[in-house]
Amino acid sequence: MSTVAFHTLGCKVNHYETEAIWQLFKAEGYERKEYESTADVYVINTCTVTNTGDKKSRQVIRRAIRSNPDAVIAVTGCYAQTSPAEIMAIPGVDIVVGTQDRTKLLGLIEQFKVERQPINGVRNIMKTRVYEELDVPAFTDRTRASLKIQEGCNNFCTFCIIPWARGLMRSRDPQEVLKQAQQLVDAGYKEIVLTGIHTGGYGEDMKDYNLAMLLRDLEEQVHGLKRIRISSIEASQISDEVIEVLANSKKVVPHLHIPIQSGSDTVLKRMRRKYSMDYFADRLVKLHKALPGLAVTSDVIVGFPGETEEEFLETYHFIKDHKFSELHVFPYSKRTGTPAARMENQVDEEIKNERVHRLITLSDQLAKEYASRYEGEIVEVIPENRFNENQEQGLYEGYTDNYLKVVFLGSEDMIGEVVKVKITKSGYPFSEGQFVTIVRELEGNLAI
Repeated sequence: MSTVAFHTLGCKVNHYETEAIWQLFKAEGYERKEYESTADVYVINTCTVTNTGDKKSRQVIRRAIRSNPDAVIAVTGCYAQTSPAEIMAIPGVDIVVGTQDRTKLLGLIEQFKVERQPINGVRNIMKTRVYEELDVPAFTDRTRASLKIQEGCNNFCTFCIIPWARGLMRSRDPQEVLKQAQQLVDAGYKEIVLTGIHTGGYGEDMKDYNLAMLLRDLEEQVHGLKRIRISSIEASQISDEVIEVLANSKKVVPHLHIPIQSGSDTVLKRMRRKYSMDYFADRLVKLHKALPGLAVTSDVIVGFPGETEEEFLETYHFIKDHKFSELHVFPYSKRTGTPAARMENQVDEEIKNERVHRLITLSDQLAKEYASRYEGEIVEVIPENRFNENQEQGLYEGYTDNYLKVVFLGSEDMIGEVVKVKITKSGYPFSEGQFVTIVRELEGNLAI
């Protein structure tokens, strides 16, 4: 029996796609091995979002070549798409496929075994207009299942290489989304995370269908689904129709990840982002009105070229005033090949780091404030795994619908189920809770 090992760098979409590629190998009778062990085939799914992503990808490729010089080394993903020649130049790389044609990978491996000639299978992604179907009926681990609904991005922000790695916006056929969602629920998943490169843009390339309609259809047509989470959505994509769906939904969770990147209009212009802060504020006000307990998390880039102290403070105060519940803070890093990397007035590293720390401190404070609203409340949690920060027996961790991490005394059979937990002590990065009961579904009636 042939064996295959995978290594995934980068985002949720890459992790999803690795699982999809594994399904193709599994159907051909391959056995999956750990990446650190010896395998016949190594598949490296690369990331190119930063220059560091490229570097890490190269290190991981070389590690596989050292593990088994006789193995077939196949490289895919974003770095493979943008820089196939760089990867082909690494001695020992046999096959390079980009962010499309993954279904051809097994055929290319067979071809390589016969011809013993390196294969560059990367095509121009900008010409691709059709979503590539990759099915994932179940995941190797995790209690939250990702469901990829779209590919590509049309935004071309000045700091970002991703449209060149993923191509232009293309949405997945709604029937395929619904079919796979049902498959995942049937496989035991209670929560589905809708994911993509520009998830909120779903439907922009379709005639009479959009994200709001997809959310409605998932809620009405997928039986047994408890939670629908949107992995990320741009402010410009939060239409009044989407807000209405969120307000009326029993399944779309009260948590949105809305990347802000900067809270300063002048910086947003330089970033070529598609919203103003007035518009962003308007969306947040409307969302909080529709969903009083909504958690809003966000991404922020600090120290973008030319960012002044005033511009940074605009970001800081906007986030503070609008009470975001958690931030992912990134110091700006030059991505070769993007307009921002060529901009003048690059911000000094020390200034960047100092601003990053200020925002992280604010994020911690806001996260604690948000969590404190739920102290003493009974919430629903889906336990994901054991909590092993302090090797105490029987502690498990999971997330509420509004993305609070809760740790409580539980048991193995609770993993993946929906359980009621009372939050006894709120905090960040996690709150402590006490198990109350398991929520069971009985023939369409909710029973506890």
